[in-house]
Amino acid sequence: MVKEICKDEHFLAQKAQAATPEDQWIGQDLMDTLLAHQKECVGMAANMIGQNKRIIVFDNQGEYMLMYNPQILKRSDPYQTEEGCLSLSGTRPVKRWKTIKVQYQNQQFALRIKTFTGFTAQIIQHEIDHCEGMII
Repeated sequence: MVKEICKDEHFLAQKAQAATPEDQWIGQDLMDTLLAHQKECVGMAANMIGQNKRIIVFDNQGEYMLMYNPQILKRSDPYQTEEGCLSLSGTRPVKRWKTIKVQYQNQQFALRIKTFTGFTAQIIQHEIDHCEGMII
């Protein structure tokens, strides 16, 4: 179900709680909401739809991907960029990494580790920052 975008900075600044298999409906709502905003958005975290859970969805080079409980294990090649967010107005400068190794749980809650590069890595970092309560 498509949800309204949360713009409450106090709520967005809270660190997300771990997701469990009972939270799969949140993952589906998050995916539905991202797809409804795909023209202006490439990724979302659950707090952007008012759910304080560690769940992200993003455009992975044309294929949408969902991650439960993502954590960055390794980073390399830092760079500076600017990012915007549906939950906030304007853009902000931010430090990102060109390559990241991420541990996460897939839709069946099986543990996975995968390396991402380029713009996909940037999107994932932005969404994981949301999970950490960082205002981008």
